[in-house]
Amino acid sequence: MPNIFFLHGNDEFAIQRKIKDFESDFSDPTTADMNTARLEARTMTENDFNNAVNAMPFLAPKRLVILANPSAKYNNPAARKKFGEFLEKTPDSAKLVIYELVEAKEIEKHWLIKWAGKNSSLVKTQAFFLPKQRDMPGWIVNETKNQGGQIEPAAAARLAEMVGVDTRQAGMEIAKLLAYANWDRPVRGSDVEAVCIVTSQQSVFEFVDALSQGNGKVAQKLLHRLLENEDPFSLWGMVVRQFRLLIQAREILDGRGNKDDVARALGVHPFVAEKTTGQAARFSMQALEDIYHRLLTIDERVKTSQITLDLALDTLVMELAR
Repeated sequence: MPNIFFLHGNDEFAIQRKIKDFESDFSDPTTADMNTARLEARTMTENDFNNAVNAMPFLAPKRLVILANPSAKYNNPAARKKFGEFLEKTPDSAKLVIYELVEAKEIEKHWLIKWAGKNSSLVKTQAFFLPKQRDMPGWIVNETKNQGGQIEPAAAARLAEMVGVDTRQAGMEIAKLLAYANWDRPVRGSDVEAVCIVTSQQSVFEFVDALSQGNGKVAQKLLHRLLENEDPFSLWGMVVRQFRLLIQAREILDGRGNKDDVARALGVHPFVAEKTTGQAARFSMQALEDIYHRLLTIDERVKTSQITLDLALDTLVMELAR
């Protein structure tokens, strides 16, 4: 069996769930933390990586090393060649899980996927892509079963309309719905209307709308309302995803496409496509790329405990409103 696993795609919710599966392989939870290393490629040193992979496991057959976003660090041919050579020497005592967000159109040219294809005996790749909008009701039915409950088809369809293809948001809404139904009956359409009338994704649209119009006061008010009701990291994921969609939509608009082209290309609900297209039209591509770079910087600072996420989001609002 390979010791290296490369998880890629644009469904971060599914990727994180798979990583939890790897973490659950430890039979003894008392030694799991001592045998697990989580690294962010953008901030780690080569020494950090080498030590994590080559350290001997403590009272366990293997160590688990989780590496995020390798392309951010290994961003030229020489660095990638050296990285590949290091991976080829991964010891049997380490299980190395590498993950990165990759859009479907980037698969064929992605350097690490190419490397994995040439080294199939060393690495196993697994792709996790967001479902198409038409497949979301079925995804919601299956996810509800995974969470120990049931949902009526009409309710699944209604929830799919609300959340689009945001699997993380859908998973959280399902958890709320099952708690509301107390797991003793199928979730109904009336439950969806009662519990999910105003979704977080809708509020994120409104938040980005305010930012695109330079209305810092409204954006800050919406942000604080979201932070009161949502986990900050889940909210952060939705904001990052929305700006990623805006970049893709702006690219389509620059190619003389319209909201229908955005819906088809991104596989999103027409409502999401309409909102995203309208927002993208208010930004230049350069402005969106600058914002996305700023989001990556914030992500790095939060993960290295240089700033709290709620403060980072407040600061972002002030910067963008200007």
